[in-house]
Amino acid sequence: MNKKIEYKQYVVDSQLRYFKPHATKIEKSFAEEIYYSLNQNSKFINPKFFYDKKGSELFESICLVPEYYPTRTEISILKKLKHVLPSYLDENINLVELGSGASVKTRLILDIFTKLQPKTEYFPIDISEILTESSEQLLKDYDTLHITGIIDTYEGGLEFLKSYDDKKNLILFLGSSFGNFTPDDGKLFLEKIFFTMKSDDLFLIGLDLVKDKNILESAYDDSQGVTAKFNLNVLSRINDELDADFDINNFLHYSIYNENAQRIEMNLKSLVSQSVIIGKSNLSLNLDKGELIHTEYSHKYRVSQIKKLLSDVGFEFKNMWLDDEKHFSLTLVSKN
Repeated sequence: MNKKIEYKQYVVDSQLRYFKPHATKIEKSFAEEIYYSLNQNSKFINPKFFYDKKGSELFESICLVPEYYPTRTEISILKKLKHVLPSYLDENINLVELGSGASVKTRLILDIFTKLQPKTEYFPIDISEILTESSEQLLKDYDTLHITGIIDTYEGGLEFLKSYDDKKNLILFLGSSFGNFTPDDGKLFLEKIFFTMKSDDLFLIGLDLVKDKNILESAYDDSQGVTAKFNLNVLSRINDELDADFDINNFLHYSIYNENAQRIEMNLKSLVSQSVIIGKSNLSLNLDKGELIHTEYSHKYRVSQIKKLLSDVGFEFKNMWLDDEKHFSLTLVSKN
């Protein structure tokens, strides 16, 4: 077991258990983070706050709109992997996922593992205890699946697994979440993953690719307005949880593609000069007409940039798969 941090084990049944650190870093509260981020000259809200219950439901709806290509293109790649991924795997490899869930994408990988192995060990890592709910749902559909959840940061969970057993791991980081990092922070995150991996561990990462500006801007500002509702919902969450008085009608979802920086920049634009009180943050907020509150970056990559980034971190390239339109990539690397 990990010597640096003590974990407590919770056993649900013979196929499901999870670990939580006894002592975790005290995270800044929602109120404290909002006070800090909206008190800056360039105001922002951390995108992790999108995902309350309604926000999570809206994101699921975004994945279904015609303009939003990332989810369906990644699924199309994963469906192809059932023929090629087994050549990199064996009966003694664990499946680890950064960001747990019972999504279609996770299941496509589990389908491969459960056909290859008499018993599949799955380790979802998530800071939220919601992983226990999703794990119970998965166990209903996979008889030979055994789940050990780790409720911790990605880095903390991987560090724990490093000394958990001697088995090789395939670590998944699916979706396009990596694009939310700035390039410098993204490289730092990959380095943390690299140094917590065991020798011969595999890492499969999804990365969105540079493409036509119109395709990108439509994906993040769909014609049905679902992405706009998703972005504006973070203000509703602040109203509900932090006793604020944002008038949602005074804001506009504003998303553009910055070609030089290769990123979508998502913002909330103030349509009027206004003042907002956020009670639990003890913050009186003044906004000028046209002022932006930044909510998310989504960086896009070229194939050559992906290979260089992973190589610079120290990974050994194994393979890369693209969808037919070359909109999205899945890259498999190892630590040797």
